[in-house]
Amino acid sequence: QLQLVESGGGVVQPGGSLRLSCVVSGFTLDEYVIGWFRQAPGKEREGVSCISSVDGNTVYTPSVKGRFTISRDNAKNTVYLQMNSLKPEDTANYFCAAVDGLYRICMILPSEYDHWGQGTQVTVSS
Repeated sequence: QLQLVESGGGVVQPGGSLRLSCVVSGFTLDEYVIGWFRQAPGKEREGVSCISSVDGNTVYTPSVKGRFTISRDNAKNTVYLQMNSLKPEDTANYFCAAVDGLYRICMILPSEYDHWGQGTQVTVSS
């Protein structure tokens, strides 16, 4: 059974850092594109970042570029999202998602992904 489980969320002050983890099971991570998404109350789900299955190419939404870093460790079946210089507007429920295929590029469009985790809450507040 294909499963994605996020962890690492929490409450942090502005300017702080968090590292989110997405542990996958039931499939071979290196054959899947992984994306991170977030959804704040009353807002649509937003693409944050993704990493391709071939060559590990990455994409970031402009609001997080230079602050967030996505990475993958196929041996540990885990994808990470390192979040630095956090801002109150980063507050949201963060989800990881997967779509199978060997691709050198990825897209941060929710409709492109087939499998989703349950999310982990990130709150940035003083």
